[in-house]
This record gives sequence, C-alpha cells and structure tokens, in this order.
Amino acid sequence: MVAATPLNDGWHLARAAPGSHPAPPRDDQLDWLPAIVPGTVAGALRAAGVAAPDDLDAHDWWYRTHFTASSAADGEQVRLLFEGLATVAEVYLNGVLVLKSDSMFTAHAVDAREHLTTDNELTICFRALLPLLGVPRRPRARWRTRLVAHGTLRFYRTALLGRAPGFAPGPAIVGPWRSVTIRRCAAPMLDHLALEARLIDGIGHLRVAATIGGLRAGTEVRLLASVLGPGQQTPLTLTEVVGADRTCHVVRGDLAVSDVQPWWPHPYGDPTRYRIRVTVCVDGDTVACEDRSVGFRAVTNEGDLDRDGLALRINDVAVFARGAVWTPLDLTAPHADHDTLRRVLERVRDAGMNMLRVPGISVYESDEFYDLCDELGILVWQDFMFANMDYPDSDEQFMGTVRTEVRQLLDRVGWRPSLVVLCGGSEVAQQASMQGRDPALHASALYGDLLPTLIREAGTAATYVPSAPWGGDVAFRPDRGVANYYGVGAYLRPLEDARRANVKFAAECLAFSNVPDSHPGESVDARGFGPQHPNWKAGVPRDVGAGWDFEDVRDHYLHLLYGIDPIRLRSSDVDRYLTLSRLTSGEVMAEVFGEWRRAGSQCTGGLVLWLTDLQAGAGWGVLDHRGRPKLAFHLLRRALAPVAVWSIDEGLGGIVVHVANDRPQSLSAQLRIALYRDGELCVAEETIAIVLGAHENCEHNVEEVLGRFVDVSWAYRFGPPAQDLVVLSLERSHETETELLSQAFRFPIGRPSGVESARRLGVTARTCRGPDGKWSVRAFASRLVHGCRILIPGFEPADDGFSLEPGHRRDVALLRVGDAAEPSGGELTAANLAGPVAITSEPVA
Repeated sequence: MVAATPLNDGWHLARAAPGSHPAPPRDDQLDWLPAIVPGTVAGALRAAGVAAPDDLDAHDWWYRTHFTASSAADGEQVRLLFEGLATVAEVYLNGVLVLKSDSMFTAHAVDAREHLTTDNELTICFRALLPLLGVPRRPRARWRTRLVAHGTLRFYRTALLGRAPGFAPGPAIVGPWRSVTIRRCAAPMLDHLALEARLIDGIGHLRVAATIGGLRAGTEVRLLASVLGPGQQTPLTLTEVVGADRTCHVVRGDLAVSDVQPWWPHPYGDPTRYRIRVTVCVDGDTVACEDRSVGFRAVTNEGDLDRDGLALRINDVAVFARGAVWTPLDLTAPHADHDTLRRVLERVRDAGMNMLRVPGISVYESDEFYDLCDELGILVWQDFMFANMDYPDSDEQFMGTVRTEVRQLLDRVGWRPSLVVLCGGSEVAQQASMQGRDPALHASALYGDLLPTLIREAGTAATYVPSAPWGGDVAFRPDRGVANYYGVGAYLRPLEDARRANVKFAAECLAFSNVPDSHPGESVDARGFGPQHPNWKAGVPRDVGAGWDFEDVRDHYLHLLYGIDPIRLRSSDVDRYLTLSRLTSGEVMAEVFGEWRRAGSQCTGGLVLWLTDLQAGAGWGVLDHRGRPKLAFHLLRRALAPVAVWSIDEGLGGIVVHVANDRPQSLSAQLRIALYRDGELCVAEETIAIVLGAHENCEHNVEEVLGRFVDVSWAYRFGPPAQDLVVLSLERSHETETELLSQAFRFPIGRPSGVESARRLGVTARTCRGPDGKWSVRAFASRLVHGCRILIPGFEPADDGFSLEPGHRRDVALLRVGDAAEPSGGELTAANLAGPVAITSEPVA
C-alpha cells in the first residue's frame, strides 16, 4: 500500500548572488527567512514583510527543510515527489545532488532509498534565470515578440505571466510552487491509472488501463472496476494483459454502462458524474484501490475548424460557449486552495458562464480546479504552455521535456468531462503571420506532429486547435476559424463591427480596463489613490511599445455611449467619471454578446480577457484581484444568463427582441414590451406569450408585436422621437405576483447623460425580509433610473448596475458576505441620480 506525507513544514528561504554557492550553503553563509511550501519566493517575502527585489530572476534562491524518516524495508520504494519547481532547479538530499530540472511544468519522482537517513536535510536551489537568458543558444528564432523582454525564454519551460511587462510585469513565479511529498510504497504497487469515458449512442463506455509495478515473476494480476453512481453498482473484472515483463504488468479493459445520465455543461443540463472504483489484486490480495469521478458525454466540433471555427456539440446539442480567460488567482500563490477556487468558480457558473480558457502564458491548473469544473459543469479550453515565441522544436532535449510535460498533463486531465479543447498555444501563429513568416504551424514538429500525436495516444476526446487565433490566410482574420477579436475594444471599432466582423468563435475578446469598486477603508483600487494619482496607471494594462493603454480604449467607448468628453469629466468630476467608466465596459460587453448570441448569428461563443485581475487596479478582469465582482461582471452576467431577453437595434429594420432558453426544461413566459417618452410617460405597451423548448431561442420585432409602425429606433426621423426608452421584460405569472426572469433596456436617442435629484426621479428603496428569512432590497422610481448600485455593508446584491423601469418596483436579493446579521445603513446610487438615496426599512409609498 501507499503512504504519502507532504513535506510542508519547517522550510526556510535565502537569497544568494547567482552561482555564488555551487553546493548547499552553511547556516551562517546566508540570511534565512521562514518559507511557505507549496509557495513562491514572492509569497514568502510578502509573508515575512520583506520587500521583494525588482527582478526575482536575477538571484539564486535556496530553500531547505529537515524531516525524519525510517529506513526503507526490503522491496519498499521511497520516493520524493516534486509536483512543480520553478524553474531551473537543483535538489539535494543530505548534500547529494539527486535532481536537476529546467521546467516548472514537469513533475519529478526521485528514488530516495540510497540517501535516506533518520534525520534528513532537503535543499532546493532555484538558479537565477536572468544570467541564463543572456547566453546565446541555437537555433535562432525566426521571429521576435514584445510580449517578454528576453526572447531566450523560449528555451525554458516557465510561465510568461510575471515576465510580461505590459500586463503582468511581476512577480515572476519562482520556487516550489506545487507540493513536495515523500511517498513510501510496498511492492507490488499501482504505478499509473488511466481512464477514458465516452457516451456513444446513449451507452457509457469506460476504458481502464493500469500499470502495476514491483511484481515477481509468475504473479497473477487482476483489475476490478466498479461504477458507482445514480442507481449504479456494477462490478466488472478486466483481465486483458496488454504488456508484461518480470516486474511490470499493463492491464486494461473496456466496460459498457447502460442507462447512464450524460454529463452536461452549465446550463444545458446536469453535470452528472459517476464514481469509478478501481481495485488491483495480485495473487488474490488487494494491493491498491483508487476512486475517480468521471462523466459520460459525447463532444464533437461541427464543420471545418480552419473555416468555421469552434462549434461544439455536447451530447448532440449545439452549445454557445461563453466565459473568460483564466489566470492564477494570485501569482505569489498560484496553487490556490480548494475553498478559494470553489468561491470563484461558483461565481463563474452563477454568471451564466460555461467555459474557461487556461492560456499559454500561464500555468497548468491544479487537480482541484478540474474537479470543480467537472462538478459545476464548466467547460475547459486548455492551452499548452506556449505563447507568441518561436519555440525550438528542432532541439531534441527541449522536445523531450515537452513530451514528458504533455503526457503528465493528459494523464491528469485528459479523461475529465470538462476538458473539450486542447490548444497548441496563444498567438504563436498570429505572431508569425504579423511578422510576415509562414503561419503553417499545422505542419510543424511541435504543433503539427508532437502535440496531436500525444493527444491521440492518450485517447483524449477534445478538439485540437494548433494555435489561437487560428484559420484563414494569415491566422488572425476574425471571420475565419478561431479569432482573437478586439475590433470592438483595442481597435476602437463601432459596436456594429461585432456583426460586420462575422466572428465564428472568439478565444479572446473585449479587453477593457475595468474599474473595480471601492470598499470601506480602501481607495478605488486598494492602492491608496484614484485616477487622479500618477500611480493609477500601474494597474492599467497596455501593449508594450504602444502609445495608448486600455483605459484609453474604455474612454473611447464612454464618449461613444454617453456623448461626454472623458478627459474633461475626469478633470472636473472624478466620481462621476468612475461611475460611467464602470458602466461603460460592461455595457459594451453586453452589446457584443447580444449580437453574437442572437438567432441567426454564426458565432458559437466568446471568452472575455480575462476573469480576474492579477494585481490591484483597473485591469482586464471582470473580478478584481480579490475575486470580488466589478460592475462589468454583473452586466455581463445578465447578457450570458441561461434565460435572457435582450434587443438589437437593426436601424431601419427597427428593434428586434431576442429571447434565449438554454436550460434543459421548456420555458413558458410572457414578453412585455413598454415604450416611454421623457423617461416617464408610457406611450405603448404590449404583452405576448413566449413558449420555448429546451435549448431554444426566438426573436420578435417590437413593431410587429405592437401591431403598428412607431419608428421605435428613431431611424427614419420623420419628426421628434416618439419614445426615448424601450423596456423589455420576460416575466412569469404566479398566483399572487409576477416573477421577473430577465429585463433589458434600449435607448433609441442615447443613454441619459445628465443627473437629476432623487425627488425628481421619485426614487425610494427599502430592505425586505422574505418568508424564507432571506433579505432583499425593493427599489422603485417614477422615472427612469439608469445603472443602479446597491451598497450595504456586509452584503452584496445578486444583481447590480440595473435600471429601474418607470412606475415599476424591482426586488434585488442580498447575499451576506460579512458578519452582519441584517442589512442596515445602505444606499442606492445611479448614473443619472444626483447623490445617493438612503435604503430604509420603511414601506415604499
């Protein structure tokens, strides 16, 4: 049997000049600080209150700890397991060099029997990477990139996050960032277990393969697999011996499981999983038993990838994949714990997102991350860790390292139901194309041969994309294959470009400098200053060498949506500038996803760049650096909701209402359309029944529903506009009340750009407690109130940045995030409201 003991305690850390200590230093030669393992140098220095040097890669970093162990018994294996060492590392056990590694993405198992004593010292040196980057190496790169400062990083398997000056300048990930464990195994033992689960014609098919080591000649090996799930308990025996020698058997077999419930991504169905118990018996005795959870699902990609992009069908249902690009929640601790991961990933699911992309600039995520994605129904687009650079695929040593890295990754995640896309890397083909090089990476040794071959060998049922973007004559045309779409965004195109670009699938899109909220005791971005401070720009991402940044991009669209000069507004009223800035990026995202999600669109999904900020400030994340939602997150959540209503201004074609029902149940509801003039007077209203089957959507022209032409979009302009507000409400009637399922607003003559008093707008708000004991805020306004925010200490609104329909109340649930027993002392603010309105416990008139 196996006994594994994490070596987490007693670690210390010291800095040294590069190469100054070729072997482990004595106690008195360096200054030692307590260290955290798993962890990073930056995390340890922060915990110790020590300022980190400007470049962690410029120093050697020594780690050490002591542990006790008994001598190995006869036939017992004792191994030191290193799950991740970043990056050029030497490992010493009791002063003896036992491992050298130059990849942070490769796990290592070191035989420790020969050097093990009762009292042991384990020492790891992480050599300075910066001096190594200055050593010329061959082959020469065919193109250069500005993503990183040192092109020779392409020879080292390490994360580019923390080494990308424009958007992730640091800290670099250095240190034992994944676990260090001592494992003792009595022979025989289960060395390796591989699973492959698929759904074929409604039948679950499971392939199991196990490698059993430490065997004596003539031993009998049996592998038993039990499927334990909803209504299932089917023990099956697998006895096919594929390969065997005197010390090792590889045993595999297939089993079919009838009446399985498919695994579905959110919100298309339930992510049903089954527990698989694999038992290894040698000469009749159980020597290993391992449980895993698998999901049975069928995944295909429709059409031609180069032409049609990524069009996923899960269990023969077309899926609109929407979500964000994932990055480590904290670069100083990229090994996020289970509870932190769950909190963030549940936010992802609750926001209507169903796909996350782990990009090639980052790190491979933990088993806990994939476990939670499986559980929550979140699809994973997994890049291999390559980005922008010309990697040396003619270097045999480099390719050998990559081969080990990829096999280890696919062993860990290739069988998971959430994994649906494997991608060669980020912007490699684009970088080559933009510099006039041949973008035909599909024929290269790395992207065209090695990676797809390893995927096939692993039996991984995922679509392979050689690089993102991909497709078309130069690999980055937005209307071909997989796009990185920044037409609306960095290239300052009008909102109509989201349709004109004819995007098929956006692996990245909609990068904005999203302004976070301020919190008690903090400034806007927790740095102690706001946009009027010169250090504000440190938190704003930019492309290296560009004369603009992504705050300039957001300001462009603020002017487009509100007709206000952002520079003048920032100079005269910084609070209002921040209010409109928070709204702007979310409103633009919602408009684009509405265009892509509409009936008749050829777009099959898009991923926002990115989910979470790496540092405090107005970064690309729709969650801030602490995982708290920015306003853009809430606006995006409404646009991506499983049941949603929205509209598109078709110009002379009027305003078209779109309704989506992505859930597996049918939808019966009412669509109410109301037109208002002067933000208050209802000039037309009509309600129709909406009946949608599972995974269906529909569209209705507003004037068709009204039964007459009213120039609803004010496109013909035969006279002054008859209405300046269109409200679309998807509702469901109950015995005593009407449930609001989704609501959308459109402004034919533009969003309100001024402010009015609470008395003029007739705004009131109070807290309510329902029969279930849960709290909500009930808000009301006699005139349009746009971009409402609910601010209550200790509570977070389930929706935010919403608008109030004139003469209608809105109930918003409150989620407890602090220690307060009940909400008190809150206020409601809005983009067109002059000053806050106190939220009371008094009845609304």
